[in-house]
Amino acid sequence: MLQHVRRVLLAVALAACLPVVCRGGWDEDDDPVSTVLVDAVLGRSVTLPCDIEPTTREDRVYMVLWFRDNAGKPLYRFDVRGRPFTKALYWSDNNAFGPRAYFVTGSTPAGLTLETVQLDDEGIYRCRVDFKNSPTRNFQINLTVIVPPNKLLIYDISGRAVNNNVVGPLSEDTDLILMCEVRGGKPPPTVSWFVNDRLVDGILEATKDNIMVNRLEITRIRRKHLNTTFKCQASNTKLTLPQEKTVRLELNLKPLNVQMLSKPSEFVANTEYSITCESYGSRPPAVITWLRETRIFHAKTDQAQNETAVSSTVTFSPTPEDDNKVLRCKADNEAIPDSSLEDTLTLSVVYPPLVTLQLGSTLNAQDIKEGDDVYFECSVKANPKEHKITWLHNGAVVTQNMSSGVILSTQSLVLQGVTRHHAGSYTCQAANERGETASPPVHLRVQYSPVCSNEDVVVVGASVNEMLRVRCLVAADPADVSFVWQFNNSGESFDVSPVRFGTSHGANGSSSELRYTPTSDRDYGTLTCWGTNPIGRQQEPCVFQVVSAVRPAPLRNCTLRSSSNQSADVLDVECVAGYDGGLRQAFYLEAYESRSMRLRLNVTSVVPDAAVFRLDLADLLPARNPTLHIVIYAANQKGRSEATVLEDITLKDAEKRTEAAGGEGGAGLNVVPLAALLTGTVLTLGVAALLVAVLAVRRRRAVLRSAQGALCAHHLQADTVKHKVQTSQPVRHSSMLEINHGEHRYVVSYTLKTRTECGDSDEGESCVNSGGIQTVERHPDILNPPQEMSQQRSKTLMQPSSDPISCQPPDYSGHISGHMGSEYSPSSPDSLSSVPSRRSRTAGGRITSAPLPFPNPGSNLTSVMTSTQSCALNGGLRKEHIISNTIPGPESCV
Repeated sequence: MLQHVRRVLLAVALAACLPVVCRGGWDEDDDPVSTVLVDAVLGRSVTLPCDIEPTTREDRVYMVLWFRDNAGKPLYRFDVRGRPFTKALYWSDNNAFGPRAYFVTGSTPAGLTLETVQLDDEGIYRCRVDFKNSPTRNFQINLTVIVPPNKLLIYDISGRAVNNNVVGPLSEDTDLILMCEVRGGKPPPTVSWFVNDRLVDGILEATKDNIMVNRLEITRIRRKHLNTTFKCQASNTKLTLPQEKTVRLELNLKPLNVQMLSKPSEFVANTEYSITCESYGSRPPAVITWLRETRIFHAKTDQAQNETAVSSTVTFSPTPEDDNKVLRCKADNEAIPDSSLEDTLTLSVVYPPLVTLQLGSTLNAQDIKEGDDVYFECSVKANPKEHKITWLHNGAVVTQNMSSGVILSTQSLVLQGVTRHHAGSYTCQAANERGETASPPVHLRVQYSPVCSNEDVVVVGASVNEMLRVRCLVAADPADVSFVWQFNNSGESFDVSPVRFGTSHGANGSSSELRYTPTSDRDYGTLTCWGTNPIGRQQEPCVFQVVSAVRPAPLRNCTLRSSSNQSADVLDVECVAGYDGGLRQAFYLEAYESRSMRLRLNVTSVVPDAAVFRLDLADLLPARNPTLHIVIYAANQKGRSEATVLEDITLKDAEKRTEAAGGEGGAGLNVVPLAALLTGTVLTLGVAALLVAVLAVRRRRAVLRSAQGALCAHHLQADTVKHKVQTSQPVRHSSMLEINHGEHRYVVSYTLKTRTECGDSDEGESCVNSGGIQTVERHPDILNPPQEMSQQRSKTLMQPSSDPISCQPPDYSGHISGHMGSEYSPSSPDSLSSVPSRRSRTAGGRITSAPLPFPNPGSNLTSVMTSTQSCALNGGLRKEHIISNTIPGPESCV
């Protein structure tokens, strides 16, 4: 009863806030109170429990007071005396909880909720509950404030913090070391590692100042560790979730494979190819590099990639230099040292040979002289290997000739004792299955003393007092040549004064030109020319034989004959050459249309040193039945001979012959009677020709003087610019030649003659018509006419003529103008007068022939001519005959 009274008084005192009661402490007679442990997290809310339920239903709570430790003054009051709970009075000490505390009665048990727990809120609190009827009840709460860790860091072995929650990237096969550092926390937190959410053991390292460190080590991380998660967790209470940080492992992975998808076994040079190389397994994707041998292969490349693979395609055209080179495809993860993989392909490039040629390395190309030994080295690169090597000198194949000092080995050419003929361009040519290639030419220079460009003796024709320009041309290397001239004849030899000749150097060699004028017979002889250069003196001189020379004699005994080959019908013209005038002569034929005098053909002899011409009938017969005027002449350095003229040559392309009777009767024609008839006719004509010739000889002397004026009046005049021949038109007789070939028949009608004009000249002189002006040149004294001719000429000169005739051969070609040839008489050896001819005289005085019947078209008919013209010298008449040669019948030509 007394205890109950005391409690009531205490409640009244508290209600009145009696200072004595509020400062009072625990009474020793109070009931013992059990302690409740409550944990609070710093900065969070906590509820301190206090049971306010009365023990009986009639009882009710009057007041709830909260004290801290042994303090006698409450720090929080909940007062519901005389009012419902909804209108309770709340009071909180501002020096303690202040507005952070409020009493919650809706929960069981009720409790004092404290927000934003502070570290100094930690302590022992007592809840005192006063009831209306029941005794006061006390509850003791031990509040512990837990401080969670305030910072958690993960860093690698190098001390770098892990950012962006990614560790690495690390390289494969390296060690992984992670450090988890936790700062703060009360009580000290527990630090743990989880690998892919699986707890693993770490090495805990405690440091001062409330820092906890846990070390995680994984040796030799593998490809499987890619994207592995590592979580560090720190916790010191269950009231909150543990503090943690998760990082992901990023790895650099080596390429697993690299491969060229196609490997051609053979490449053709300068042909485009594409090769693809693929690699996978690298992280990040591998970088593919193309190399030729050890150097970067610069070519067109295309790349493609995804997460697991990368490919690169190279497009290139191999060259011969790529043969046997190794093409490399290299896949490399640049983040991992020594991680590259490569695939290789040896290029087998086929190509034509590559050939280079050079003079022997021990030789000086500028110091090679005649007699030295020379060798060439030929370098050949070829795939497939060359099977043939050919050496060329100035385009001609060089063959081995050991006796001549030409030695061929596999890839070298040896020339022993070279001469100037070995100089020139050398080429090495190699061939394989791909083709044949020649090297760039290498020029071999062989220095030598001068040699004559013309090794033969040069015949130089000249008349007395005619100035010659004798040109001595030598080849030499070096071309710095000095010359010496000498003259020799049967009686004397002397050096020519240097003032008489000059020296020049040109592309064709060095030359010296001597001005020489023979003034008498003793000035005809031999001129020799010697050259000297730094190599030495010329061993063999250049020789010039100075002779007295004139124009050549006219052609004679001309023959026409038909021939054919597979492609064309031809007409051969062959003449006998006369005296060459002391010099080499050439032969020319010109064919003109008789009416227009238009030049149809201009040909030279087809045989050297012989007058043989071949005329293609296809060229002569573009028009229908043309009549031709053919001029044939010889020429040498002194000029042209008198022209031999074949006039009125009519070529008729006869129609195909058909049998009149037809049938078998026509095909069976008997040729035996016809042959007998032709033979008799030929014999008869031959006898008649003999009789006519005898009569002609008897009347010869009388006819010559009377015909002299007529012969020269109808001379042939030549236009040397337009190549036209204008002739008089007296009545003449012509010969007919019928030529059969195949099913065609050609009829050739011609007149053979020689026309000249000459003026008055003294003995030993010849007249030359140049541009219409007649000039007289002296014949050389060394060419005297035969004795018989001199006697006949003397007889002729003794007979003065009141009508001297001037004769000159027309210049049909316009090429050469020079001295007239020597004179010939009928007694001359050049006159073939064994068979007399039957001649008839035309109204103009020209001697022509009667028509010649031609019995057999296939026979060989020859028309022989010496000359048809006569020339008066100082009133004398020079005559040359037209005779027949090997032709049966009454006459052959005029």
